[in-house]
Amino acid sequence: MAWPQSTSLLRVTIGLMLAQSLAQAAHSTAVTVNTLAAVQLSGQKALAGLAGMAVLGGSALAAYPAGYLMARLGRRYGLVLGAATASLGAGLAGFGIVRASFFAFLWGLFVVGMGRAALDQSRFAAAEVTPQERRARVMSLVIWGATVGAVSGPLLAAPAGNWALSLGMNTYAGPLLLTSAGYAVVAVLLFAMLAVDWQRLVERATPLTLPTPSTPPPPRRRSFREALHQPSVFAALVAMACGQAAMVLLMASVSVHMSDHGHDLGDISAVISIHVLGMFAFSPLVGQLADRLGRRAVIVAGALVLMAGCVIAPLSLDTPWIALGQFFVGLGWSGCYVAGSALLADALGQAERARLQGANDAAVNIASAAGCLGSGLLLAAVGFTWLSVVGFAVALLPLLAAAFALPGRAPNALGAR
Repeated sequence: MAWPQSTSLLRVTIGLMLAQSLAQAAHSTAVTVNTLAAVQLSGQKALAGLAGMAVLGGSALAAYPAGYLMARLGRRYGLVLGAATASLGAGLAGFGIVRASFFAFLWGLFVVGMGRAALDQSRFAAAEVTPQERRARVMSLVIWGATVGAVSGPLLAAPAGNWALSLGMNTYAGPLLLTSAGYAVVAVLLFAMLAVDWQRLVERATPLTLPTPSTPPPPRRRSFREALHQPSVFAALVAMACGQAAMVLLMASVSVHMSDHGHDLGDISAVISIHVLGMFAFSPLVGQLADRLGRRAVIVAGALVLMAGCVIAPLSLDTPWIALGQFFVGLGWSGCYVAGSALLADALGQAERARLQGANDAAVNIASAAGCLGSGLLLAAVGFTWLSVVGFAVALLPLLAAAFALPGRAPNALGAR
């Protein structure tokens, strides 16, 4: 791993990594049961995707305001507020399950999504204080920090459910209440670890070089629509939005798909854990490749792996085979997400970063919410196989955007060295 050499930057990186680990553990614990709880509370399988859509809808609504807030108040307070909001939302969702209120459950998940919108910008916080030649690697370290939590979170769902059952509550309430406690710890951790001179770190990471005619600086305050005319911004958005949508399409439906074919919660939890292992465990390697080979090459490779996962996932009902497909889906997402995030950070000027990164994440979450809603509808209407075909088509779009919108190894657009 390429650790930062500055003490303050090291502290920020470790703090963001630990926060991502705890936040992902909390989130993954809830994700394991959210679709099952939605089916139980609504009584309709077709509404299973509403759970994920509520989270992603909240993220989509809050992503731009979160970016704007961070631009005004700073990354530290924006991230802490996000974690506290997610904790409040998870507690409300757990209360909704206890009271058998589908509305309260969905509203709580929506609030969780609002908090996640801020926490998901942790990778951009790391990028802001890191020189461009190391940016993808440090961003990937923050994303990699979620690995332990992503793998352990689903495994906590069954014990948390048993704890809730022992207290006379609905089994699915336990994971949501545990999620609420986890996000509260994240808020405290971020407040303590990000107490550094942030502006000084930003200045150290920003090279004091004059623009050249071949690499003009972007306007200081572009709208998001104006920024999308820049090929690297457009390709970054497509890579993240479509990669996320395809991944969510497969992940959101796999729990119900497996439950319908006789798999128990243990099998479902194991598959989700392997999926999130693919999402996060190899992100440092993905980040290193993005810095060395260029953002374009890694986006193309990620899209191909994601498409392979969409092909593998529906071919068998055996747990190991489903897990293999979900692992590939997660790994392909990592390539699109890490390289796309670094590409976007490279393309934006300092004055516009937080605001436009928030706008980007809003667009990504809208695409993801649509994929999540479509997941339940497609599973109920045409089955898991055709749902995977749709996922394959969506995963093709990042490949096309990277292949045709970007030059091969343009240093300033791709960060290749």
